[in-house]
Amino acid sequence: MLAGHVALALAVSGIVLAIAGVHAYWGCGGIWPAPSSERLARAVVGTPGIQAMPSARACFVVAALLAGVGTWPLFAAGIIAEPWPHWFTSLAGAGIASVFLARGVAGYTSAWRRRFGERPFANLDRRAYSPLCLLLGASYIALLL
Repeated sequence: MLAGHVALALAVSGIVLAIAGVHAYWGCGGIWPAPSSERLARAVVGTPGIQAMPSARACFVVAALLAGVGTWPLFAAGIIAEPWPHWFTSLAGAGIASVFLARGVAGYTSAWRRRFGERPFANLDRRAYSPLCLLLGASYIALLL
């Protein structure tokens, strides 16, 4: 595998695994980077009128999914040997890329904003969350190719 692909795989994996770790931290009751659970929920969930973070179980489910997604680049770049046929890795990567790209695009739609319009989430989503999802989606596509 090309050195650039390995570097990209390590970077993408590190970013997604760090996000998984933050979700696990929230599942344990952590509130960083906000001063309260309510303010955190407004910043990272964004549904109108939200007053508390989702359940610990929900946070842990998201953390586990992100951990799996964060491991995929390591398989794609050959850093970790694939324990299944390569076509499965490719199919999974295409699905992951599609989800990230769809989430990134959704953040700029009026339907998304109606459902997730709480501030500061709406601003953070336009400036950080959606662009990050688009970047990750593009990175997964680059690793697929």
